[in-house]
Amino acid sequence: MREFLTADDICNQISMNRSIFRGLVLLSEGNTDERLFGKFINRPTARIIPAHSKDNVRNVITKMSNRGDGKVLGIVDRDLDDFKGRLLNPPIFYTDSRDMEMMLINSDALDQVLNEYGDPDRIERFVHQFGPVRQAIIDAAYPIGLLMYISFIRGYNLNFKNLNFRDFIDRRTLRTDISKMVVSVINNTSGCEINRKNLIKDLTMHEHKFSDRTALARGHDAVDILLIGLRDNFGAYNSSNLNEGALGGALRLAYHQNDFGSTNLYSDTHKWADSRNTRLWSFN
Repeated sequence: MREFLTADDICNQISMNRSIFRGLVLLSEGNTDERLFGKFINRPTARIIPAHSKDNVRNVITKMSNRGDGKVLGIVDRDLDDFKGRLLNPPIFYTDSRDMEMMLINSDALDQVLNEYGDPDRIERFVHQFGPVRQAIIDAAYPIGLLMYISFIRGYNLNFKNLNFRDFIDRRTLRTDISKMVVSVINNTSGCEINRKNLIKDLTMHEHKFSDRTALARGHDAVDILLIGLRDNFGAYNSSNLNEGALGGALRLAYHQNDFGSTNLYSDTHKWADSRNTRLWSFN
């Protein structure tokens, strides 16, 4: 039921707790973000609570500011906000990559997970044939993110929820079959009458527009692609029963404070908290 909390519900919760806690309140978009960033929170002077949506994060901070409470900040996924011209300002801070999961993929957490669940010989063979695993995952997730961008700028309203990645990800190479991906997304979108060939042509035109592929590639998609790689290609015996939730949890557990401490997100939030003479994170 917590996901049905409104911004007013969350504001009232914060205000009621102010009689016993006067420190910083960090809002996360969801529960998984709360579990990740909660590892690094300085508990004596800061609390983290999930707001259950980006809109709730924004609305809660606005409402709390209107109540005179300037000790509430938020962390949200960057998503496609850069391209939509909808950038939010502090005390709302963005993930360095498109989302929290892509921050994990870009960190040493991926290497730790591959050490735990990957077979060294199979990984070496994959790298020899197709390049580094991280780059293969990002390259495979990029066309999906690019299609989401095109859907936005063209107003297609394509549905990317609950896609079956095995329909268009090659299990041997982890490469995305563009044609199959487009068909899968079209079939996943109720009443979609967009021409497949035109959509593929649009993708091809935009393919080299973005030098940083992590700005478009979704971490959720990257985790699904990593799962295919581990279960069907370079995984060890203990990867056979992995699912998306367990793999995401393993990445979060492997994400070390050194990984987080090297991000712009850490630097920006630390400076914001420090300017208020309050400690947000539990490490320097």
